[in-house]
Amino acid sequence: MITQEMINRINELAHKKKSVGLTEEELAEQKSLYKEYIAAFRANLKSQLDMIEIVDEKSEK
Repeated sequence: MITQEMINRINELAHKKKSVGLTEEELAEQKSLYKEYIAAFRANLKSQLDMIEIVDEKSEK
C-alpha cells in the first residue's frame, strides 16, 4: 500500500534529481519506491477491472 509519506518522498527525490542530482543510495531508494508504487497501482487497477461486469443487452433478449 502506498502511503502519503511514500508519495512525498518520491516527489522529493524527483525534484532533487532535477535540481542537484541524487547519490547512489538515493537512486536505489527512488528505484525501490517506484517499483512499489507501480506494483500498488497495478494491483488497484486490476481490482477495479475485476469488478467490472459487462452486460450485453442483445444477449438478454
